[in-house]
Amino acid sequence: MLVVLSIALMVVDARFTLLKPVRGQMSLVLMQSYLITDVPQRLWQGVASQFGSRTELIAENEKLKTEALLLQGRLQKLAALTEQNVRLRELLNSSALVNEKVEVAELIGVDPNPFTHRILINKGERDGVVLGQPVLDARGLMGQVVELMPYTARVLLLTDTTHSIPVQVNRNGLRAIASGTGNPERLELRHVADTADIKEGDLLVSSGLGQRFPAGYPVATVREVIHDSGQPFAIVRAVPTAALNRSRYMLLVFSDSRTPEQRANDAAQAQEAADRQSQAATPDAHGAPAAVPGAATPAAAPATPVKPGVTPAPAHAPAAAPVAPVAPVTPAAAATPSRETH
Repeated sequence: MLVVLSIALMVVDARFTLLKPVRGQMSLVLMQSYLITDVPQRLWQGVASQFGSRTELIAENEKLKTEALLLQGRLQKLAALTEQNVRLRELLNSSALVNEKVEVAELIGVDPNPFTHRILINKGERDGVVLGQPVLDARGLMGQVVELMPYTARVLLLTDTTHSIPVQVNRNGLRAIASGTGNPERLELRHVADTADIKEGDLLVSSGLGQRFPAGYPVATVREVIHDSGQPFAIVRAVPTAALNRSRYMLLVFSDSRTPEQRANDAAQAQEAADRQSQAATPDAHGAPAAVPGAATPAAAPATPVKPGVTPAPAHAPAAAPVAPVAPVTPAAAATPSRETH
């Protein structure tokens, strides 16, 4: 009876969604068991860190200082490249590429099925995780979220046979599709032309096509390219850059959720605002700020005071009218600049 009941539950769970709420509630109970089983590992790590040798700590400290210095030098170059990228996008009237928001998650379980590559992390729907959210570690992309629970989530790794990701060769921008093979150490590029410019050692990065994975993250490194004269496509095998079977901590990427139309509209509005500000700040030929379309025209400057004994000219005097004699100018008056002078 138990065997029949187990088979019935597996069939219902595989073909229907009736047990999905039950699975979500059971995850709350299983979460406590995961925490309990992880206690010995945490205790061992705490004891090992307390009794680490002083020599190892000093050597590790020196190594970290060297790496920090190298990373700071690269960061300075990266800041300059980022500013250059922003300026080029402004010239192309394109929206700026903002940095994605990330959140750290921890691995708490691995799917025991040898034919699927899935892991369980300690962040779920209550933490803002969404379906299809990209997951990466310190080396590159790992996969995407395929199942949500209140406090946990399942991640489908890149090497699963049902997973594919659009990539491009970082060297020349050649686009391709990287598919999982069921081997945690290998990906394959499908339908790559035999004459395509791709070679061993090329870095494959995410292309951003499909609006699922952000562009520019490392995915794999080409290990082998096999050309067969009798086949129209080459056989390209690659190794994932992420440590899929070793990483314990990973990052959840919160990308820009706006649609392409919304991003284009926001970019156009930002460009119009920048144009208005540049017009307002640009001086005209006389040194005064240029008039902004739609802005109010400033009132005319007051007329110069008329000295006693001088008859003021009419406001609309004809061009051929004789000029009235001007009274002698005193030194004090000569030192005072006229209000009409720009």
